[in-house]
Amino acid sequence: MPRFGCINERKNQLHEVIRLSGMNIIINDVDRPLVIKVASISAARMQVYFIDNEDYFHRKQVYRDDEGKFFSDNGERAVFFARGVLETVKKLRWAPDIIHCQGWISHLLPMYLKESYMDDPIFSGSKVVLSLYDDIPRESFTDSLKDTAADGTELAKLAIRYSDGIIMGSENIPEEAVRACSGLPVLEYDAKSIQDGSYIDEYDKFYSQI
Repeated sequence: MPRFGCINERKNQLHEVIRLSGMNIIINDVDRPLVIKVASISAARMQVYFIDNEDYFHRKQVYRDDEGKFFSDNGERAVFFARGVLETVKKLRWAPDIIHCQGWISHLLPMYLKESYMDDPIFSGSKVVLSLYDDIPRESFTDSLKDTAADGTELAKLAIRYSDGIIMGSENIPEEAVRACSGLPVLEYDAKSIQDGSYIDEYDKFYSQI
């Protein structure tokens, strides 16, 4: 996930993964340092890896400024995050069976995986599951991403096109995005299963189906 500025590194005991240091991602002809940090969730015996960059993620707000204005570089941030995740997985030499994308900022990853990374042996057997939420921005992108997707709904449709299965993660998903899922395996939204925790078993079955 992105290491947003609202995440307290000291409280959550984040630390930089030194063996993954030294990577850069070029965005608009500018070398952007990719910093990888990690924290542990002891109860779940799980590690969470954070994609970090001072220019893109150190601001305290997530996607909008204090006045609610959509950040003009949100498209660049999405590009950096998607490529950063895939480069990190390559460096760690993981071979994922399922890549589960959640949140609109991950919506470029399916395209990058299928267009630029699928020939890499690490990803040759990877399938993409995309969770759609009601966080899809309606604003237009004003940076370099506007050539790929004009707004959040177009970006969601792009992600759907390159995904192998769709999970409806919430209600009130734009109808245009829902229609774009036609022909793909879809796990419908079920509020009760999320409340009682049984969604975990449903997700597991869906993964097996994919």
